[in-house]
Amino acid sequence: MSTIRTDTGTGTSRAARVHTVLDSPVGPLTLVAQEGALVALHMGDQTHRSDLGEEDRAAFAEAERQLREYFAGERTAFDLPLSPQGTPFQKSVWKELAAIPYGATATYAEIAERIGRAPTSARAVGSANGANPISIVVPCHRVVGADGSLTGYAWGTDRKRFLLDLEQGAK
Repeated sequence: MSTIRTDTGTGTSRAARVHTVLDSPVGPLTLVAQEGALVALHMGDQTHRSDLGEEDRAAFAEAERQLREYFAGERTAFDLPLSPQGTPFQKSVWKELAAIPYGATATYAEIAERIGRAPTSARAVGSANGANPISIVVPCHRVVGADGSLTGYAWGTDRKRFLLDLEQGAK
């Protein structure tokens, strides 16, 4: 499983960012790295963003290999250096997301309880989940509503359904 750095970084670092765009079954994936760690993975066309840095496909060879294996159904966990930028609360949620097993789901209330919060913190967890900058690798798609429904997903519920089906063997 990928380890999320728990330093106090807030996204203010001046280190150069690099990016690349990969084709995938859910559309283009824009990967962004800084200081050798993945800081973002966006779905859809993000190439217009000014914070991506220069394009450097070679810097993402391992991430590309692991993502291709994931989409081929050959990989169930990622082993990449990650450094998502966010608040301590967001990082605690993202760490729990990374712990949800492949093919499984959890509810927002369950995530709240796992990080030591009351189930009534589910909305705050949902907000942090929605702010997850490293989709797929930090599997925010594995979080569902209390009734098992596919609640909102920043990249669209069609993509969320695809990812869950892929992991549950229903390709």
